[in-house]
Amino acid sequence: MQKILIINGHPDKESLCAGFAESYKKGALASGAECKLVHLADLQFNPILQHGYKQRTELEPDLLKMQQLITNASHLVFVYPIWWATFPALLKGFIDRTFLPRFAFAYRENSQFWDKLLTGKSARIIVTMDSPKWYYSLFTKKPGIHAIRKGVLQFCGINPVKVTGFAPIKTADDKKIAQWLLKVEELGKKQL
Repeated sequence: MQKILIINGHPDKESLCAGFAESYKKGALASGAECKLVHLADLQFNPILQHGYKQRTELEPDLLKMQQLITNASHLVFVYPIWWATFPALLKGFIDRTFLPRFAFAYRENSQFWDKLLTGKSARIIVTMDSPKWYYSLFTKKPGIHAIRKGVLQFCGINPVKVTGFAPIKTADDKKIAQWLLKVEELGKKQL
C-alpha cells in the first residue's frame, strides 16, 4: 500500500493550493492509499536555520514529527504557489529546517560527493502561478520548480519527481478551477 504525505506549502489554508491538496488526498484515499495531509501553516517552528550547518539547532516537536512522516512515506506531494518565480518563505524555511544532513543526505568525509538518504520514494509537485506557463518556462527558467525538484528532492534521492502546474490562476473562472480540481483528484488516484 502506498503511503502518501501531502505537504501544502501555501500559508493560507483557504487557498487554491489547499483545495488541490484536499483533492489529491480525496483521490489517493479513493484508490486505497494511506494518506496524510499537512498544512505547513499549522506547524509551530522557527523557519530560520540560525547557524547553517555548523551548529545543530534543536528541532521543534512538529518538525520531528514531519521527519518521521517523511521517513514513513513512499510518495511525497508538495503543493505550493509560485511567488516571485520561486515559492513561499514558509516552504523554504520548512525545507531548511527539516531536510537536514544525516536525515535527508550525508556528506562523505573528504569528498565532494554525498549519500542520498531518502531513496526509494517518489514525489509529485503541484504548483499554481499567475504567469502563463510559457513565460515561467522561457523567461525565468522555472526556478521555483527546479529548486525543489532537483535541489532538494532528487539531491536527497527521491525519484521520480513529477510536476503539474496550473496557470494563469488570476484569470481562471470557476469552471476552469473545477476542472483543475478534478485533474488533481485523478493524479491522487494514480499516485504518480
